[in-house]
Amino acid sequence: MRTAASDPVASRRAELAAFLRARRSELHPEDLGLYPVASRRNTPGLRREEVAQLSGVSVTWYTWLEQGRPADPSRQVIDAIARALRLDAESHRHLRRLAGLIAPEPDHMPDDVGPQLTRLLDTVEPTPACLLGLRFDFLAWNRPFDRIWQPGSLPDGRRNLMWLYFAKGTTACMGVGWEERGRHLLGQFRAVSAQHPGDGRFAELIDALQEESEQFRIWWPRNLVEQALTGQITIRRPPVGSIRLDVAELTVASHPSLTLCLQVPSRAADRENLAQVL
Repeated sequence: MRTAASDPVASRRAELAAFLRARRSELHPEDLGLYPVASRRNTPGLRREEVAQLSGVSVTWYTWLEQGRPADPSRQVIDAIARALRLDAESHRHLRRLAGLIAPEPDHMPDDVGPQLTRLLDTVEPTPACLLGLRFDFLAWNRPFDRIWQPGSLPDGRRNLMWLYFAKGTTACMGVGWEERGRHLLGQFRAVSAQHPGDGRFAELIDALQEESEQFRIWWPRNLVEQALTGQITIRRPPVGSIRLDVAELTVASHPSLTLCLQVPSRAADRENLAQVL
């Protein structure tokens, strides 16, 4: 017999059921414009019938969800339940994931960073580091990163990793393994942009890159897809020569659309060469 522990789908349904019951118990009918019935309530919070009424779904179907039974709810139904339960943005995303659906977009994807994250970039010096936005825009960077990549020299509206790599074609980009790295970068960009098909900024940037960069124009139709940008890059900086950097990318938990990108020297010689450049 398969149990929730051995069946990921059953486990997710059990988590969904527990989550719905917990959120339902925290609400009161009067808070939602419902009048308490005359009969005495044996349990706190809303009743299943009340959540079903507020969501516009049948009581039987909602009961199945709370019992962890197979129901395969649609996005519209889950969103209606989220509204009925007065879920905040993070709880709404969690409910979507438990239902096996794509999490909703946050209401606001920041294009700026606060002083705490800026100080973090300064703290990791002399390691080159930057903060990337959802569309790979450079939002902030430290002095070592600026010295190597010079994102501030890019034109307004084009301070973007894809533009730096494909359109500007800086000497730093044209290092050892440029083509392989470029394909990985483009594949990651396509994977992210595909998650936001209605985003006009993605569409505008893709059109501009195809017009500006022959390499991008050739590679883009190949539908390359990558899920991570971690790896290793080698840059050439005369007169010190080549510098090998390990790339690590971390999602900022408080702002999931932001990525902290660190470029750590791989060897002692790379640290020495980087220090000379800086």
